[in-house]
This record gives sequence, structure tokens and C-alpha cells, in this order.
Amino acid sequence: MCGISSVSNAASGNQLIIINKAKNQLAFYENNKLVKMFSVATGKKASYTPEGRFKVVNKIVNRPYYKGNIRGGDSRNPLGNRWLGINARGTWGTTYAIHGNNNTSSIGKYVSSGCIRMYNQEVQWLYSKVKVNTPVIITTSNKSFGGIAASNGIKVSGEETAPVAVITSGSTLKKGSRGAEVKKLQQLLTSQGYSTNGIDGIFGSGTDRAVRLFQKAHHLSVDGIVGANTYKALQQQ
Repeated sequence: MCGISSVSNAASGNQLIIINKAKNQLAFYENNKLVKMFSVATGKKASYTPEGRFKVVNKIVNRPYYKGNIRGGDSRNPLGNRWLGINARGTWGTTYAIHGNNNTSSIGKYVSSGCIRMYNQEVQWLYSKVKVNTPVIITTSNKSFGGIAASNGIKVSGEETAPVAVITSGSTLKKGSRGAEVKKLQQLLTSQGYSTNGIDGIFGSGTDRAVRLFQKAHHLSVDGIVGANTYKALQQQ
């Protein structure tokens, strides 16, 4: 379980969140059209993360982790930087939520005590869009998100593609770098129209060229080095 908060009176508008525990993915819809999909983490056991139809009942920036007496905004806070509380199992946004986390390696896995975890950068984006009272459907299904929506009497549209992994800003990437972070970088660049000539986890000339083109287009220092400013611009797209 995860935490208390302040409730806003904002109307939801025509928004919808669907979470499929079978794939550990979240889809965000607006005006019945798919806007974005994300990888998430859910409960260690199937019963931990509640299933059903709920709604977002509160929104909190940098919520404290009361159980561990850790203030909001602290890098040790397991709840990350944004909290979208839902009214599951008789609670009112104080126990179950879609929130960030301080362990990026947990995303995509079954590890939580019931909440839905997201990358901090991604939950921050979602938080900026989602309004209080937005419906949330949580299920375990082999259907597409469109199929899940239809089974709940909702017609939606939009192409469903696997969410692109988020890169973290713990290290600087440059020509010669290798590994999973480079692969994530290549995925992000490619998804935004900057071809890296393959997604192989090797920061070669193709990735260097793509980074420089991205930096130039976003008025950044064109040095081919993926540091804090380039990370931030990539995540905001």
C-alpha cells in the first residue's frame, strides 16, 4: 500500500486511463483517442493491485512517504515526484495511486505493494495532463487496450505501439558508450524521427549524428554528448 492528501474539485473532461496488469502497461486517452502508452510496475502478487473501475480523486506533487518518515522531494522517497490517488477498495486516494518511484529498474515488473509505479519523468508528464475525476480501469487481460475499453462500453481509437523506454540521467552518454542506456537513447531518438541507423546499444556515428541533429533542432549545444540538458529535452517530447 502506499499514502494522504488534498482533493481538487477539477472536472475530468473526456479522459480515460487503462492499466493492463498482464502487460504492465498504462494507456492514457483523451477525447476517446489514445495519447500515450507507458510501462508500469504493479503488485508483487496479483491481488495487491486492485482491479475494477475507479477514478483519480487527488493529485499531489512530492508526496511524503509517511511510513518511512521521508519528506516529499527526497531522492530516497519511493513514491517519486508525482501522486495520482485513486479511490480503490474503499480508500480515497490515500492508499492506492499511480505514482513515480526512486527505483527505475522496477518498472515493468511485479514489485509494488499495490500501487502503480511509473518512471518519474513519465508520471510527471501524465500528472500535467490528467484531471481529477478521470476514470481509471485496472484489469488483467489478453485484450488490446481498445478491446478492454470496448468491454467496458467505451469506444476508443488510436494505434497501440509498445511504449519507448525512458533513459535516466545518472550518466553521460557519448560516442563510444555502450549498453542498455544507449539502446534506450536510440529508441527515443528513432521514435522522434532521428534515425540512429539501428538500435543496438552502441553509440556510433549514426547515433552521434542523430544526437547532434536533435540538439540543433532544440537549440542545445551541438556536441553529440547526451548530458543533463539533452536528457531533459528528450524526455519532454
